[in-house]
Amino acid sequence: MPFQLDNYDVLILHSLLKDGRKSFREISRETGITTPTVKARFSRLVNVGFIKSVSPILNLELIEKGNTLRPELDKKHNKINGNSEVSENDNKKNNKLDSTQQPDGKFKLRKGLKIKLDCEFCGGPVSAEPHVFKFANYERFFCCNGCMSGYKQKYAGRIESIKRKFAGIE
Repeated sequence: MPFQLDNYDVLILHSLLKDGRKSFREISRETGITTPTVKARFSRLVNVGFIKSVSPILNLELIEKGNTLRPELDKKHNKINGNSEVSENDNKKNNKLDSTQQPDGKFKLRKGLKIKLDCEFCGGPVSAEPHVFKFANYERFFCCNGCMSGYKQKYAGRIESIKRKFAGIE
């Protein structure tokens, strides 16, 4: 007899489809199913082969413009031409190098790929090196020290609570 999904399985799968990074506890809170049951059902769905993997979905819109050449090829190209910048025309001439997508449409991940960041406090773009605030197992990115200080001040109580919970877990 084939394996049949029940309501618990469906609720768990819907929750994971929204965000596959959720912990069993988060799924439990969202669905109303106990955490041990969520863990057992997830394991069963993996064991029967229905869940093959939990994979990231990349937001390719966050890749910065002008970030098309692979860094190592960009350096080689500059040395050959003796210039320090690669023009848009140079980029178009050698269409093998001008895209992060391969001919089959698959995206190619590579070292040096730049991703656009928005400030966690003001929402503006982070144009230079981001100011990073690390606490517990979180990282927050800011455009300037002022925004980072404002964030720390605004969310001080929540940050301390998260730090205490994280310290108690480890």
